[in-house]
Amino acid sequence: MTKPHQPWFVRREMPPADAVRRIHLIGIAGAGMGAFAGMLQAAGYEVRGSDRNVYPPMSTELEQRGIAWMEGWAAEHLDWAPDLVIVGNVCRRDNPEVAAAAERGIPYVSFPQAFGDLFLTRGTPVVVAGTHGKTTTTALTSWLLSACGLDPGMLVGGVTRNFDSTFLLGQGGPFVVEGDEYDTAFFDKGPKFLHYRPKLTILNNIEFDHADIYDTLDEIIENFDRLIDILPSDGVLFANADDPLVVERAARSQARVVTYGFGEGASLRAVDVEPNARGCDFTLVRDGRTLGRVASPLAGRHNVWNTLAAFGIGFELGLTFEALSGAVGGYLGVKKRQEEKGEADGVLVLDDYAHHPTAIEETLNALQARYPGRTLWAVYEPKSNTARRNVHQQDYARAFAAAPHAWFARPFVKEDKLAQDEKLDLDRLVADLQAAGVDAGHRPDIPSLAAHLADTVLRGDVVVFMSSSGFEGIHDRLLDALRDREARRTA
Repeated sequence: MTKPHQPWFVRREMPPADAVRRIHLIGIAGAGMGAFAGMLQAAGYEVRGSDRNVYPPMSTELEQRGIAWMEGWAAEHLDWAPDLVIVGNVCRRDNPEVAAAAERGIPYVSFPQAFGDLFLTRGTPVVVAGTHGKTTTTALTSWLLSACGLDPGMLVGGVTRNFDSTFLLGQGGPFVVEGDEYDTAFFDKGPKFLHYRPKLTILNNIEFDHADIYDTLDEIIENFDRLIDILPSDGVLFANADDPLVVERAARSQARVVTYGFGEGASLRAVDVEPNARGCDFTLVRDGRTLGRVASPLAGRHNVWNTLAAFGIGFELGLTFEALSGAVGGYLGVKKRQEEKGEADGVLVLDDYAHHPTAIEETLNALQARYPGRTLWAVYEPKSNTARRNVHQQDYARAFAAAPHAWFARPFVKEDKLAQDEKLDLDRLVADLQAAGVDAGHRPDIPSLAAHLADTVLRGDVVVFMSSSGFEGIHDRLLDALRDREARRTA
């Protein structure tokens, strides 16, 4: 790849800002689109939308906000005459509402462009990018800035426990946004983050993911290069010094580069790292000067990186170490990120979003440190477009070997168009783990998997469910079964 790259994304014409009051969202029930619908409503727009198979929690979220949505896609859904139509990336080119918008002369744009044009034209956009850690780092950074008095805006792909929300409007200062590398819309195959006008950017890591839209790691690298290239010369790139690929790509930046990590060369460095039941403590060294001890409530090496990056944003915006270190202990996390769902009959049940092998391995190691002396069960649903493929076959075997027990639901197969030789081989994965001494197995459906766990886990064990979706409520199924078990045992 040669430098420089030109930014590669599609901009469609937007109506003047003062001409937009009524907005229709196609695909309103997606996590990102639903959050954006709430954000638009909070900003004073009249919002409606449409989607297929709308169900909780997003249906509940929309109803609670009083946002009307229509089932399915049809031209008449635009009869309320919106000023702007926002197209989610679930929407195909032949969507009847897109055709109706074009016929009626209603402007339509992608969600990332609308967000960038309506919310990021003022203040300081802070874009959090990388294969892993985006949601946690976005939420943590937003919390630190808020707790230190900066009133940031925020848009994140998860429900933050500090704000009980996926967004904050802010007051024209820093705006922290999760910078997704997934494609933008059927008419714009560039990544979402290219629309976010980055000024301060975190690049946490680069690995292969999203096998449904990227064929190679080189394609992913190319798009992160584009993000680096659109940073202005007075911007800042925060680069993970412990990821060789991030360091390599950061060398092309015309913006100032601030590195963070564990190694001696990092500008922001964590030393004397001490994992514990509360999270992880470390000493922060900035440009060779020891600033002090940080008591982070986040467990795991990956969350030390996330915390260093968030502190780096705070320093760049004028906050002190004392203010940031005082605020970090109040961070409550994000739902579905090492989230404790409950404990029954002495068994603790957790929910986590990890589905890439690196994220799984880091999460399992973090939980071993957070719950010392307790036996860990890793339970995984291969549901994402990448997880159902065999691109990470060997990597999964390595990742799940970090737990003494690893159990799986059968890969999600609804509307599965993958060829057999492209699919994750679950029997082979289980055999590889068993050969490594791990208690491993799979069940054909969620009820049988929950029943097996309820019959097998022991008091004192920790069960972490990992999936990119809701895992069909298996957390509650297991907790209910464990409560029944406890009632029988104590009767």
